[in-house]
Amino acid sequence: MRTIHSAKLLLLNAVLIGVTTLASAAVTPPEGFTALYNGKDLTGWRGGDTFDHRKYLAMSPEERQKQDEKWTADMQSHWKAEGDELVNDGHGKYATTTKDYGDFELLVDYKTVPLADSGIYLRGVPQVQIWDYTEKAKFNLGADKGSGGLWNNSPGAPGKDPAVLADKPFGEWNKFRILMVGSRVSVWLNDKMVVEHAIMENYYDRKKPVPAKGPIELQTHGGEIRWRNVFIREIGAEEANKILSAHNNSGFTPVFNGQDFTGWDGPVSEYEVKDGAIVCKPKKGGTIFTKEEYSDFVARVEFKLPPGGNNGLAIRYPGKGDTAYVGMCELQVLDNDATMYGKLDPRQYHGSAYGMAAAERGYLHPTGEWNFEEVTVKGSTIKVELNGAVILDTDLSKIHDYMAKSAHPGKDRTSGHFGFAGHNDPVAFRAVEIKKL
Repeated sequence: MRTIHSAKLLLLNAVLIGVTTLASAAVTPPEGFTALYNGKDLTGWRGGDTFDHRKYLAMSPEERQKQDEKWTADMQSHWKAEGDELVNDGHGKYATTTKDYGDFELLVDYKTVPLADSGIYLRGVPQVQIWDYTEKAKFNLGADKGSGGLWNNSPGAPGKDPAVLADKPFGEWNKFRILMVGSRVSVWLNDKMVVEHAIMENYYDRKKPVPAKGPIELQTHGGEIRWRNVFIREIGAEEANKILSAHNNSGFTPVFNGQDFTGWDGPVSEYEVKDGAIVCKPKKGGTIFTKEEYSDFVARVEFKLPPGGNNGLAIRYPGKGDTAYVGMCELQVLDNDATMYGKLDPRQYHGSAYGMAAAERGYLHPTGEWNFEEVTVKGSTIKVELNGAVILDTDLSKIHDYMAKSAHPGKDRTSGHFGFAGHNDPVAFRAVEIKKL
C-alpha cells in the first residue's frame, strides 16, 4: 500500500511540475525581453482610454488616482486571464501598462474574430491598426490593405497604410514585432515588414511629437480579441542611435575624419579630438566650421552633453562673427535640465533656432549619453529631428519676433559653412555627416 501511495504521489508531483512548467513556458520571454502579461492575472495593467498622456501626467496625484480607478474598474469587467491568453470581450476600456516606456521593441500575438476592430497604442498614442481585412464596409477606410499600419497618421503620410497585406485567416494567431525609437516606428506582421521607420503622428496634437515616454495600450472594440506572448525590450541610447543612423543614410559624406581637423577652419586650437570626437576645451570656445560651404543640406551628428553643457550648431555660417546672428541661425545644443538654465527664454533651449524659434523639449538622452540629431535645411526652412523626434520645423523667413528684440540679419542667408559654436563646455561631437540637397 505504501508503495502504491508513494507512486501516486510521485505521479501527482510529476503532473503538477509539468503543468507548472507549461504555464511558465507560455510566458517565458525571449532573452532581453520582459513579459508584460504574466499568464496568471492583470498585474502590471490598469485601465486606459484614448487620452493624451501629457494631460494624464499633468493631473494631480489625486485626480490621476481617481481616473485610474474608474478606468481600471471598467477594464477589469471586460478583460480576463485565461492561462497564457489575455482575453477581451470586445468592450470596455483598454488594457494599459502601469509603466511608461521610451524606446522599445514590442512582441505580441493576437487572434480576433470577423468584424472586430482593435489596435495597439504606442506611448498612449493611437495606433498600430488591427481589423477585419475582409470587411467590405470598411474598404473605403483601408481595411482591405490589412493590419499593422499607423492608421491615425494623416492621409498619404508614410506608415498610414501597411506596405503589404500580411494578416492570417481568422482563427489563426497573428504575430507583431514593433520597433519604436523616438517617433520612428517599424512594424512587422507575421514576419513581413508593413511599416518601415515611419514617423508616428501625435493624434492629440499633430504639431508636437509623440511623448518621449508613455504606456502600451491594447485597444479593442467590436469583437473578442485574444492576446498572448506580450513581451517588451527597452532600447538604450547607443542602440537607438545605431537604428536611426542606419536608415535613410544614402548620400551622406563624413566631414570629420575622427582624427584631426582636416577640412575645418576657425579657432581649431580651442578644440581637441578625443576618443574620435570633437570636444571644446574647458574655458575655450569660438566657432569652428567646415571649409566647404553648403546651401541646402541634411546634416547628421552625434553629440554628448556634460552636466550644464552648452554649444551650438552653426548653420550657413559666413566664417566670422556670432553665428546666432550673422549665420542663418545657431541651433542650440544645451543641457535643458540643468538648474542654471531653468528660466531661459523658450527660444534658448536645445534644438531651438537661437532667439527665433523654440524647439520641443523632453527628447534629450540623459547627460553623459550620446544623442543622434538630424538637421534638414531647405531654402528658409529648417527641421531638427532629435533622437527620432521632430522637435523643430519652422520657416525662418516668417519669423519677425526676436528674443530681446535683437535682429538676426543673417537668417536669410542662402549658403554658408556648417560648424560648432563652442561655449567653453566640453560638449563632444562625432559621426558628423552632410548630404547636399
